[in-house]
Parts: sequence; C-alpha cells; structure tokens
Amino acid sequence: MDNLDWTLTRSFLAVAETGSLSAAARQLHLSQPTLGRHIADLEAALGLPLFTRQPRGLAPTPEAAALIPHARSMRDAAAKLAMAAAGRDTRLHGPVRITASRIVSHYLLPPILAQLRRDEPGIEIELSPTDASDNLLFREADIALRMYRPTQPDLITAHLCDIPMAIYAAHSYLTHRPDPITPETILSHDFIGFDRSDVMLRMMSAQGIQARREDFPTRCDDQIVYWALVRAGLGLGGMQTIIGDAERTVTRAAPFLHLQPLPIWLTAPEALRHTPRIRRVFDALAAHFRALNLDPAPPTR
Repeated sequence: MDNLDWTLTRSFLAVAETGSLSAAARQLHLSQPTLGRHIADLEAALGLPLFTRQPRGLAPTPEAAALIPHARSMRDAAAKLAMAAAGRDTRLHGPVRITASRIVSHYLLPPILAQLRRDEPGIEIELSPTDASDNLLFREADIALRMYRPTQPDLITAHLCDIPMAIYAAHSYLTHRPDPITPETILSHDFIGFDRSDVMLRMMSAQGIQARREDFPTRCDDQIVYWALVRAGLGLGGMQTIIGDAERTVTRAAPFLHLQPLPIWLTAPEALRHTPRIRRVFDALAAHFRALNLDPAPPTR
C-alpha cells in the first residue's frame, strides 16, 4: 500500500489508545459510525485485523500493536507540520483555541473574553472547558490556563497569580446550623467532599484534622456542581475567593482552615509565540489575570 490515509491512521491510533470506539469518537469529535468505517477501511487497506472485542472494550491485535509506534510517529510529524505552518501565520484575525478548567471557564473567563472580542473583533475564540490537560503540542489548544506549572518541553509559560482559597458556608446552612464552627466542632458540621479525589482529606490531615471519606455526607468531583451544592446549603466547602466573595448567598467560614492558594499559569507552544493573534490573546489573558483583585481578607466567621 503506497498511500496511507492519515485520517484512517489517526482513528486507528485513537481507538488503540482509548480502548473503545465511543471514547475515540469523543476524542476526535467524530460520530461512532464514522469511526467504525475508518477502522473497517483501514483493515481492508492493510489486509489485517486490527482489534478484537473484550469485555472492557477493544484490544489491538498483535499485528495492530506492532503498528502503534509508527502511527504515533505519524501523529507527531503531523503535529509538527501543523505547528510550523501555524507559527508562520501573520494574520491578526482567525481562531484561537483556549483550554481552561471548567470552573475558570465558567466564572472567570467570560468577561475577559468579552472585552477581548470588543478589542479584537477579528479574533475568533474557541473555549474548551475541561479539567483534563489538552496537549498543546498536538494543537488540541493554542493556549492553556493551568493550575499547575507546565513541564512539557517546547512551551512558553507565565505564572500569572495565586488565587486565595477559603471555606464557605451558605447563609441557609448557617441558619439551620447556628452552632459555632471551631477546630473542636468542625467534624460535627457537614462538609461537601470530593468523590474520587483525596485532595480535601489530605488538606485536612495536614492541619491535624483526621477525616474520612464517610465524614462528607455529600460528595462531588465536578467543581461547578460542587459549588452549586455549597450555595444550596448542603454543607461547608472550599472555593477560590474571587468566586466565593462575589456570591451573596454564602460567607467565609472556618478561618482556622488554611487552604493553599491556587496558582494560575498561562502556557502556549513556543512555535506559536510570534503568531500575532495567539500572542494578542496570550498577552490579554496575562494582563487581565495579573490585574485581578486577590485580596485574601480574613473570613467573617
């Protein structure tokens, strides 16, 4: 076979890495039937069976497993080609894809992007709200806002700010639970915990409070839903102060619990740093986040 269609190879690699047609279809933004046809077409072109069905999904055949490193090399080469071409684009108009956590995308980015669009109407914004880490070097996004320092090579990064965190309680919760919130009574109060993540357990343990997952009667890992549960009065919960202090239905609580501030890092591929529209968006995001009012005022209760 002289000419191997990269589209088919990309679909094969996505299925091999995710283990299912449905997950690969979501990753590539294709329909599942389309992805299934891609696999069938590649099998016909190669004359090889590529996957076998297992209880947990699809597994590459031995023949397919031998092809995966070569498919990854094709993906890396295609990404480098796209990156090199994008880096030579001198237009100030066109799309810029930004990825950020769901909570930052929901609460912090909309007014910033609205101002950017007023200033630069020729720039189109594609916002990818996700708590997963999109791969910038594969052009899954042009710019990322991270809550940790990126370590991938060939990226430019800037530390923008550290957002203070605090514990909040809804007014409705405090009305029904007027007993004081102190280090001695803290575990008698309802906390909204995380479901699979152990971040809150480790935070409390570091401050001498030995809590168990079962001590959190309501648990959720989705940050937007988690904050909605706090606002509804299901219990105490942590939030960025720039978000929590703007919510009129809650107040800061448990001042003796010291939460680590949340670092905000801005990053983009080095190859795109001189692309005018990406540089413009990068600089605008940096300026807005550095100008945020991040006063860590003491809690009121």
